[in-house]
Amino acid sequence: MNLDPEQVSRYITRFIDILVDYSPRLISAFLILFIGLYAIRLINRVIRRIMVKRNLDPTLTKFLADILLWALRILLFVTFISKLGIETSSFVAILGAMGLAVGLSLQGSLSNFAGGMLIIVFKPFKVGDTIEAQGVIATVLEIQIFVTKMLTGNNQTVFVPNGALSNGTIINYSMQGERRADLTFAVSYDSDIKKAKEVLLEVLNKNPKVLKNPAPEVFVKNLSASSVDFAVRPWAANANYGSVFSETLENCKAALDEAGIAVQPYTIQK
Repeated sequence: MNLDPEQVSRYITRFIDILVDYSPRLISAFLILFIGLYAIRLINRVIRRIMVKRNLDPTLTKFLADILLWALRILLFVTFISKLGIETSSFVAILGAMGLAVGLSLQGSLSNFAGGMLIIVFKPFKVGDTIEAQGVIATVLEIQIFVTKMLTGNNQTVFVPNGALSNGTIINYSMQGERRADLTFAVSYDSDIKKAKEVLLEVLNKNPKVLKNPAPEVFVKNLSASSVDFAVRPWAANANYGSVFSETLENCKAALDEAGIAVQPYTIQK
């Protein structure tokens, strides 16, 4: 293939003319890009500091800062291509159509996203709380945007979707700081009821983990067909709840046996 030197020269000259004519726009576009990226990082850093100073939830702080970061990046990109002379109206329309398509295909994920926002804003629980929700009793490890990560008592990690979590019933065992153990002891009708009550109450008062305020309670809960049922209700700090529950069961049974009071099987009344 033979190239005409004059034609090549014309192409080169035309290319240089276009480059010279276009270079101011190209330079200004890249200046906007580099300055914009620096400004976005600076703005993001300042916004994060402001939210930290206002004691916002760390998860909410990171999420809002990330949304702001990507929104500014998209705006900068549109400005950049517009400065280059590329028509942006069709580009924006394409982005809108893509956003609609993604939204329709990810309805479940959007529900979880909205649920995560509700949890972060209204704070029915926080990291470190023990909660019961969706049939799971566990300690909250991390509140993510789409799921909440929890750890059960037998060391299993559970991920619960935020959509279902925010729309269901949540029992927060840690919010109040103290928790009451509700136990029942059934004793024979032949037993001395007053003595049984004194024995049970003495066990609670001797346990240093049982709180004095609110005071522990022991009272007759029910007169069943074969036993007198006592409600035994000690209060404990959240950290001591499990040990207080088990120690109360063990110590009350031992104390009743030592006092010669027969313990009967307890049947839940329907």
